[in-house]
This record gives sequence, C-alpha cells and structure tokens, in this order.
Amino acid sequence: MAAFAPMGFWGPPGSATEKLKEPPPKNIKEVPDYLRRLLGGFFSRLTYIIRLVWEAKKSLLLMMVFMAVFNGVSPVISAYISANLLNHIALVLSLDSPEFALITSTLLPAMLLQFGYMFFVNLINVVSNMITRTSSEIVTNHVKCKIMNKAKEIDIASFDMPEFYEKFENANREAGSRPIEVIRSTFGIVSTLISAISFILILSAVAWFAPLIVIILSVPSAIITFSYRRKNFRYMRRHSKERRQMSYYSDMLVNKDMVKEIRLFGLSDTFIFNYKKVFERYFAGIRRLITVEGIWNIAISLVTTSVNCALFFFIAYTVTVGSGQIGDYSLYTGALTSIANCVAGLVATSSSIYEGTLFIDNMIVFMNEKKHIVALADEPLHVTRHIGHTIEFRNVSFRYPGTERDVLKNISFVINPGDTVVLVGLNGAGKTTLLKLLTRLYDPTAGTILLDGQDIRNYDTDELYAMYGVIFQDFGKYAFTVNENISFGEISKPMNQENIKAAATASAADEFITHLPDGYNTPLMRVFELNGIEPSIGQWQKLAIARAFYSDSDILILDEPTASLDAIAEQEIFNQFDRLRKDKTTFFVSHRLSSATLANKILVLENGVLAETGTHSELMKKEGIYYELFSTQAARYINADQEPETAK
Repeated sequence: MAAFAPMGFWGPPGSATEKLKEPPPKNIKEVPDYLRRLLGGFFSRLTYIIRLVWEAKKSLLLMMVFMAVFNGVSPVISAYISANLLNHIALVLSLDSPEFALITSTLLPAMLLQFGYMFFVNLINVVSNMITRTSSEIVTNHVKCKIMNKAKEIDIASFDMPEFYEKFENANREAGSRPIEVIRSTFGIVSTLISAISFILILSAVAWFAPLIVIILSVPSAIITFSYRRKNFRYMRRHSKERRQMSYYSDMLVNKDMVKEIRLFGLSDTFIFNYKKVFERYFAGIRRLITVEGIWNIAISLVTTSVNCALFFFIAYTVTVGSGQIGDYSLYTGALTSIANCVAGLVATSSSIYEGTLFIDNMIVFMNEKKHIVALADEPLHVTRHIGHTIEFRNVSFRYPGTERDVLKNISFVINPGDTVVLVGLNGAGKTTLLKLLTRLYDPTAGTILLDGQDIRNYDTDELYAMYGVIFQDFGKYAFTVNENISFGEISKPMNQENIKAAATASAADEFITHLPDGYNTPLMRVFELNGIEPSIGQWQKLAIARAFYSDSDILILDEPTASLDAIAEQEIFNQFDRLRKDKTTFFVSHRLSSATLANKILVLENGVLAETGTHSELMKKEGIYYELFSTQAARYINADQEPETAK
C-alpha cells in the first residue's frame, strides 16, 4: 500500500520535520552535530514563519522590525533620562535654601524631557498594540486561506490516514495563533538583545565582569527551560489521542445534530465522566513536568539572587568610593537589573519561540503533503464532453490506506454508452468504494480503469471530475440558501433560476420549497441566520438529488439517493430519473431492489468480489445471490401487506 501512503507525511528529506525525529546523542562526541541539526531545524521553521508573515503583508513585518529596534533602545534612553533627573534633584538638595526660580530652572528641563519621552513611549505603545492586533488578524486570515487552498488539493486518501488527519487538525487549530506569537517573540528577542548590549556597555564603566557573571548564571536556567519545552512538546505529541478524545467528548455535548439523542438516552453524564477520566490521565503527566521544572527553577533562582545581591553591594561600594552621584548608582544598578531581566527574558522568549516552531511543524507537514491523484501523462488527456462514454474495469483491486484487507478484489466489467447500471450488495460489499474509484477519488491498488479506452489516470483530473454528477449516501448539507444548495451541482456556471427550479421539480423538492418563508432564497440550517430552516432528512435528500440533476454531467452517479424518502416520493423521482438519464451513463446504488428493474446491467457485489452480472430477468433466472436478495425483499413487502388481514 505504499502507493497510498501520504509520502509527504514526514516532509521531504532534510526537512524540519525529519529533525524532530532524530534521536538524542548517545555520547559526548555526537553532541555538537546533534545541536547543529537541532538548530538547523529550529531556524528553518522560524524562517518559514517569517515568510508566512511577509506573504500576508510586507508592511506589517517592516513595522514590527521598527518596533523591535525602538523597544530595544527605549529602556536605555529611559534609564539615562531618569538618572539625569535624579542627579538634578540631588544638586538642588545640596544647595542651601535654594530659591524657587533656581529650583525651577534646574529641574524643569529634566522633568519636561522625562514627560515628553514618557508620552512618546506611550504613543508608540498604542501604535504597537494596534499593529499587533492588526497583524494577528491578517496573518491568521492568510494562514487559514493557505490551509484551505491546500486542503482542496490533497488526496482523499490522505484523510484516511489517522496520523495525517491528526496533523491537519493540529495545523488548523494552531494556525490562528502560533505564527504571530512566534514573530512577536522573535522581535521581542531583538529588542531584548539591543537593550542588553546597551546596558552592558553602561555597566562596563564600573563592573565589566558583572554582565558576564549574569550570563553564566543564566546557562543552567536556559538548559532546564529548553529541555522542558521539548519534553512538553513530545508529551503532547505522544498523548495527542487523549487530547482528541477530550475534544470529541466535549464537542458531542454541544453538537446540535446529536443533542436530541444524547439527551433522550441520558448520555451527557457518560461523556462528561469520560472527559474527566481522560483529562486526569493526561493532566497527570503535564503536572509532573511542570512540578519538576519548577523545583529546578527555584534552586537556580536562589543561587542567582544571592549573586545579584553581592553585585549590587559591589556597585554601591564603587560609586561611594568614587564620589559618584546618586543617579549613577540608580543607572548602574538599573543596568544590572535590566541585564538580568534581559537574559531571563531571552531564555523564556527563546524557549517560547522554540516551542512555537515545534507546533508550527504541524502546518509545515500539512503544506508539504504531496498530491498523488494527478494526471500521469506528461500531456494530460482532455475529456470529450456530452457524448456517450465507455467505462471498463480491468482486474481492479483496492484497499484503503493503512489497511491490509482488500475492499475490492479483481473486479472486471465493461459499461457501454447510455447504460444504466445498478450496483447491488449487502452493506460493506464495496459498492460506494467502486464509485470512488470510478470518479478517481482514489486510485486502484491493482488493475486499471479505462474511460473511452484510455487509462483514467491519464486524464486531466479537474475535467474528469466535471463530467460526473454525484450524490453519495453521505451527501452534503450546506448552510446556504436553497438556490445555492442546488446550484452547487454545477458551481462553474452562473446560477440559472429556471434550471434550478427544473432540477428541484425533477427531484420532488419544489413542492416543499414553495412553502418555505422565502422560497428558493430561504437560508437552510440555523447556523448563521435566525430565519434559517432545518429541513428533514428526506427534504435534504431531495435537495441533494436536485443538485445532481442540475449538474451538466455525462455520467450520473446516485448512491442510495432515495434512502430517506417515502414510497410515493421515491416513485416520483424514479419516473423523473428515467427521463433525465436519457443519453447519460448512469450508476445507481439502492437497497430497494425494485430500482434494479430500471437497469440494463446489474452488478452484484459480495465481500468485494463481482459475483454476478446481468439484467434483472437474467439474474432472476440464475436463482443466485441477486435472486435471493430480491425474493427476500419482495416477500417482506408482501408479508407486510398481509399483516392487516392476519390481524383481522
């Protein structure tokens, strides 16, 4: 089944994703190379995130760069202004009974400078907040659009792989917040580095070694923080099943389609109990990681605080001996505190970025997913439209990705132009799977499917999809108007009200649509609009059939199209269907075998094998599987009609 495995799941060789899989070093000699690979993965993911923001809006990134530089130099400028004001205050205090004019002339300029700078900083902070909020919305929108555009290209087979689908869900969940968080943190590091370097230069005048001590003291904290960020990420990845279970249990209680059954069966407490049970198991590991990391940080904090106090004493002694001013002590101790805060901030922010890039890896994996359902020919063949088509299955077998059981086994048959084909078989026989292969939502594991004598894989896929009018048994229910729901059958052409009404009439949907408050403009489902209507399942099915009738298709595929309809509505649709299938090749799946009498070819599937082929009369004469199924169902209807007589 290698052909069906999403080859891009772990990304291309050398990708950031592969680096996450690399085992830790086994000995000290491997450490440098391990760190090089680890940093390479980190920076490649960080570069990817920066590129996302650049794609979203270039000016945002440039403004964020400016804010990073300003935020870096701002604390240094503020420290100098404060020190200057303190020195002027000390000068005034040293004078004997200074006059008001002298006090004013001495202090006012320094105070005005501080006021002006404070106002300017506040103004910049307001602008920065506006940029942050704006950028968050813009980047989130950009990333969501990228994910949606990628999702429309990905093979259906990829969604059948639990590992890949988990990545897709994680990417979709993290896309809104992670990129902008990482970018903000990255520029925060730039600001912090600028501030730290500036304060180091200031402090070097009295204690050049102090910044070096602070940096050395930060190394254990950095090791602990980065180590536990990675442990946290790995724990969440290993326990993604529990997180999905919690999400499933909580979502079930607010699912409007399930609320009736859950309430009537009294399942609410069961789901709440399961949620709490999974949470306790999941949270136990998270709590253990947080506790151990906290103990390490407390021990490191005790050491760093003691050393910082000693450095404060040394600065006070140096300023006093050197006949310095009180403002100088404030400047130097403030510089030392700021350096310590900067280093701590660098460690915390770097670990946050590191963790964020690990999570954004979900999106990288998703965006790297390769599409395999493509035209194999260098020059794809073009589908000839509005003619009869010949379809042939040659020894076709199929198994779903990640499984070992063939759902279809060595299927062969030929369908001629204009044929009406009914697929018959018990649940799980492979009927819907066969239709998925026919429409090339999947490729066979073995064998070949031919359309007009050519391998179906050589055709342009978009043109191929456009020739089918399909209703699957799990048809779509869209929170749009009636008009839009029907017009989705042929979205490539302008909406035509006359054709929409004709399709609705053919599917017996027009009768209930005309009684809706706004007719064909009525919004369906109470998801967005207060005046939305919730159709019954039978009405939804009629709309789905109308969608198929509206499509300008060459091949019509109806998978259980009347399962939710009453007998009268079913007969109406069969009558219309008999007229509309003229000049079309049609595939029909129904458990109501009365529909099989419409067909000129019946394919009987049993456990994935094509057991019988023929017309209704031919198969009845064989007295095989089809005969047994048809006779059993007919007998049930006859017995049902006779029950009232028996009751009498």
